[in-house]
Amino acid sequence: MATFKKRSVLPIYAIALVWVIFTIVHPLYKVSDYVTVILLSAIVFLVAKGIWPTQRYELPDPDADDAAEEEAETVEEEDEKEAAFVSTGDPKIDALIQEKDRALGEIRRLNHAISDPKLSEQINDLESTTAKILDHVISSPEKLPQIWKFMNYYLPTTLKILNAYDRMGAAGVAGENIDGTMERIETMMDTIVSSFHKQLDALFRDEAMDIASDITVMESLLAQEGLNSEGPLTEEADTEAETSVSEPEGDASQPEEDGPQAPEHDSDPEESDTTER
Repeated sequence: MATFKKRSVLPIYAIALVWVIFTIVHPLYKVSDYVTVILLSAIVFLVAKGIWPTQRYELPDPDADDAAEEEAETVEEEDEKEAAFVSTGDPKIDALIQEKDRALGEIRRLNHAISDPKLSEQINDLESTTAKILDHVISSPEKLPQIWKFMNYYLPTTLKILNAYDRMGAAGVAGENIDGTMERIETMMDTIVSSFHKQLDALFRDEAMDIASDITVMESLLAQEGLNSEGPLTEEADTEAETSVSEPEGDASQPEEDGPQAPEHDSDPEESDTTER
């Protein structure tokens, strides 16, 4: 229920009537005449207020009903979330899970409110990357210190910037300050998206180093056992291949037994001519 007040206009009319009667009976020539009529007006006003006081009455407030319904829905949603929430046993991780739900909900709201296509796509990217960062830390609580600055500065500042963009866009007024700030935010979003990607990549730094170390050790063991691509097994196969290629060349160098042979001469032709003589 909303309380309304209705003030009577009759006291105002009474004051006007006092001025009219006074000026007719006693014209206003001196300052004292003005003081007298003002005092009379005040007295008449107080008397009239007592006769016709301000009336108060209550009527249903539609805005209050809507606000009450929204508040009830909000409370119901919060109750549902609390009922669905299962504690991990770690207060810090529980707080991180709740902050994740709040931040992602705010990012979705801003994406729905901002109509710029490019900015909307970037906000989608931010939502996806933020969810991956927080999910990774929730599953690996020991990495929580690595995202301290992300949670306490980068993420809230990004939401603050996007909220400012939303408010300025909703103002519907073009101006040097509004247009300049919105353009600067649009330019800054590329850097923000890139920084979120780097934050996610940094969470895998230790794991990447461990995998690189394992790969190095495994390559060394494979080389010692001759099981890698440069081991003895491959060299033996190469030797056999070279032998199989070289054998046909040796056979081709031998003379053919069945082919025609040149006639053999037992003596020199000059000797034969001398004998005949």
